[in-house]
Amino acid sequence: MKVMLHEMSWTEAKEYFMKNDIAILPVGSNEQHGPQNPLGTDHLIAKAIAEETAKRTGVPCLQVIPFGVSSHHRQFWGTIYISSKTFQDYVKEVCVALNYYYVRKIVIVNGHGGNLHALMEMARELREKGIFVSIFQWWSAANKLLPDLFKPEERSHACSEETSMNLALHPHLVDMSKAVDEEPCKHTVQTEGVTLPLDTVDYTSFGVFGKSTTASAEKGKKVLEAVVIELVKHVNLLKEAKIEDLMQKPKV
Repeated sequence: MKVMLHEMSWTEAKEYFMKNDIAILPVGSNEQHGPQNPLGTDHLIAKAIAEETAKRTGVPCLQVIPFGVSSHHRQFWGTIYISSKTFQDYVKEVCVALNYYYVRKIVIVNGHGGNLHALMEMARELREKGIFVSIFQWWSAANKLLPDLFKPEERSHACSEETSMNLALHPHLVDMSKAVDEEPCKHTVQTEGVTLPLDTVDYTSFGVFGKSTTASAEKGKKVLEAVVIELVKHVNLLKEAKIEDLMQKPKV
C-alpha cells in the first residue's frame, strides 16, 4: 500500500480520503548543525520519522516542508531561513488544502524547535475552524523515553543525540572527523529570568551547543525506534478519536 501522498494517483488519494480523516505532515529547516552534520538535518530527520510512522499506521505522509524559522543561525553559511509568518501561512494553507479532502486531523512532525511557536499559534487558529493539529518533536519524546542514553550536554543543538540520528539515517552525510565539543558562552548582560534576542554565533563558534564527539549510529537507532513507536501510538489514538471530542469546548 502506498503511504506517500505524492506517490499516489488522484484516484488512490480519493479512495483513502473518502474513508479516513487524518494525514501526516513533516516540517523542518535548512540550517547549520555544526561542521559535522548536513544543513538539512532537521528536515531529513523529520521526514524519516514521518515516513516510517506512515508505513506502520497506513496514514498518508506528505512531502517534507524543508525551510523554517531559522534566522538566528544565518551567520553560518548555507542556512536558508524564512519568516515566522511566511512559514505559518505556508503550513496553514497546506492544512487547509488537506481539509478540502475531508482531512480534519493532521499530525505535524516538526524537526526544528524554532518552528514551534508559529505551529502552535496556527494549530489553535485551525482548531477554531474544525481542524485538529497535533505537533510531535522527536527530541522531547527521546528525553522522556531514553533519559539515560545521553547526558544533558549531549542533547542540545548539533550535539551527540542529533548527530547520532544522522549517523543512523544517513551516515554518508556526516563527517565525524569534524565533530567538535563546545561549551556555549554566557553573554555579559545575561542574568536569571532574562531572555536576550541573540543569535547562535553569540553563543558558539562552530554552531554546536555542547558535546558532539560521542555520537554513534547505535545510539541513533535506539532513539529512532523509540520515537517512532511513540508517534505511532499517538497517530493510532488520533485515528480512533472522534473529531467532536477534539474541538474547542463551549463557554462554561
